[in-house]
Amino acid sequence: MGLLFLIVLTVVGAFVDGWIRSKIEADVFRDTRRATFEWADAMQPGYVPPPESTGHVDYLQLVDDQERVTAANAATAGKPPLTTVRPPADDRILNLIEYPSWDDRGILVTILRLSPQAAHLVWNGRPHYVYAGDEQPPGLANHYLEIGIGIAVLFASAAAAWATWVVVGRTLRPVKAISERMREATASDLSLRVPAPPGDDEIAQLAHNSNTYLERLEKAVTSQRRFASMASHELRSPVTALHVQLDEALTYPQQVDPHETIQTALHTTERFQAIIDELLAYTRVKETRTSAPEPLDLSALLQEEMAALSFGTPIWLKATCHPTVLGSRVQLGGVLCNLLANAQRHAHSRVDVTLECAGGQAVVTVQDDGEGISPEDRERVFEPFVRLAEGQRLDPGGCGLGLALSREMVNAHRGSLAIEDSLKGARFVLRLPAMNEDRESA
Repeated sequence: MGLLFLIVLTVVGAFVDGWIRSKIEADVFRDTRRATFEWADAMQPGYVPPPESTGHVDYLQLVDDQERVTAANAATAGKPPLTTVRPPADDRILNLIEYPSWDDRGILVTILRLSPQAAHLVWNGRPHYVYAGDEQPPGLANHYLEIGIGIAVLFASAAAAWATWVVVGRTLRPVKAISERMREATASDLSLRVPAPPGDDEIAQLAHNSNTYLERLEKAVTSQRRFASMASHELRSPVTALHVQLDEALTYPQQVDPHETIQTALHTTERFQAIIDELLAYTRVKETRTSAPEPLDLSALLQEEMAALSFGTPIWLKATCHPTVLGSRVQLGGVLCNLLANAQRHAHSRVDVTLECAGGQAVVTVQDDGEGISPEDRERVFEPFVRLAEGQRLDPGGCGLGLALSREMVNAHRGSLAIEDSLKGARFVLRLPAMNEDRESA
């Protein structure tokens, strides 16, 4: 950044130096031009007035076509012509800078070729030239201007670099703190949060987003650890039972029926298979999003799943609309099947299902008349492997992943699944975004 400032300011300084130098030289040449014309106008046939220095003009000379000085002021008396350069043929006047041997500063010289009429009247047609010169100002001759601008450029570059370093350092200090805190956050300690500076600028938003990310990461890792712990616990029981059965068969071969042992072991492996399938399904839904969604008639899908469960406790449906939802037929069908099967399992005499449309959503309510679920357990039942006592009694072979899997599927469809208050039994409410709300005719 400092180098960039130096380059930019050097270019600006060169431009300023050229402009100031041109301005000073233009002022000097204006004086020398005026001096040449004034002296030339005063010349008469047979008479050339002695030159006199005027204003800032130090040197005046009249030179003939043989480069001989025929008249000069006191400052150039006895000196050779200020220059040997002549004006071009198409112009009578010329400005230039000369460095004669007797002057160490340089001279700004204006050369005027006298008109042919003046040359004819005064010198019988022989060309003559008027030289007017002034020494370069010390600031230009000794390069004080360049030195001053160079010092100013270096000082300005240093000041700009220092100010940038201070401002950038102050600006990036919170970013550095955020980076260091993010580096400290590891899988073993995700409770750290980055310091959030005051205000609502980009850095404050970065800190807020970083803390949000860390919070989500902590929840995800905590959920993963809890899931792994519960999965291990759920698998440990059948593994222990299978180990005990096989160990008894080997230890007491005369007392244990091999056929019965094999049957029990086969039943245990089936339970293994069911748990593993549920785990794979839960993980797949949790880690991936719904693919290739399609428009589905939720009322028709609900009736299909009810028809598949026509045995057992009767299910009654009341639909006030025919909404279309966007999603996976297999996944949403699985959610409805799981809710209906759970309601049948816990109901005493009937299951009531309603389908309504409200606020751009399709609302499916599954109500049984069983024992219900206490308020403190209504969120726990959606956690993996959580099984209440009533559920274990009615479905001893289950593994407690059905409702957890259903909620994950519903979340993947941008919907919600919850348990709401009811006078009797459990009331599961499923909400999904509806593409339309086609209501039935009265």
